[in-house]
Amino acid sequence: MIQVRDLSKSYSGVKVLNIHNLDISKGESLGLVGNNGAGKTTFFSLLLDLIEPTSGHIINKNVEVNTSEEWKKFTAAFIDESFLIGYLTAEEYFYFIGEIRNRNKADVDALVAKYSEFFNNEILGTRKYLRDLSKGNMKKVGIIAALIGNPEVIILDEPFANLDPTTVNRLKKIIKELSEDPNVTLLISSHDLVHTVEVCDRIVALQKGEVVKDIRTSAETLHELEAFFAV
Repeated sequence: MIQVRDLSKSYSGVKVLNIHNLDISKGESLGLVGNNGAGKTTFFSLLLDLIEPTSGHIINKNVEVNTSEEWKKFTAAFIDESFLIGYLTAEEYFYFIGEIRNRNKADVDALVAKYSEFFNNEILGTRKYLRDLSKGNMKKVGIIAALIGNPEVIILDEPFANLDPTTVNRLKKIIKELSEDPNVTLLISSHDLVHTVEVCDRIVALQKGEVVKDIRTSAETLHELEAFFAV
């Protein structure tokens, strides 16, 4: 589904990402972990063509992401609140994304209703602008908006941050359900090893911009990662 080849990104001569070869299969749920500055967000930004690579390229379903926009038809993401439109309400934003994804209001309403528990009666029907929501509630809106239109590739950067424990558990349930769909390729970055190992079937660890671990999730994965990052 996704192929990374000789990908690098440098700023002022300092290389912040350097991935020679990485393949992500269709239907995989991949967790990207690492300390601050490891290159997680940089990788996602390159995958979404938000920044230009210094060298190399990423292929997303046979589309080179920095030379064509065809990948946008089947890819969705939520990186941070800059993806939102602050002067819209949650409902207005969902309908806006629905129009982009060629979904009518009834389709959008059906999807949003499916995740009503996730919103915990704090967002829908409040008529609050997105800019007035808490960081956690902004994140809830962005995550669910990324699911509109049944995208084949879903990218979530730090989805567990700023969420209370109840919401984290609800989100993990949503992610697990998505990961069971063989047509959905899910990429998640997080500082939280426990949550990431729990919901992803493959873990890639970055350190100083390079892949240092690439392992299938097992009963030993969390211990292995905790031991690695404890050094």
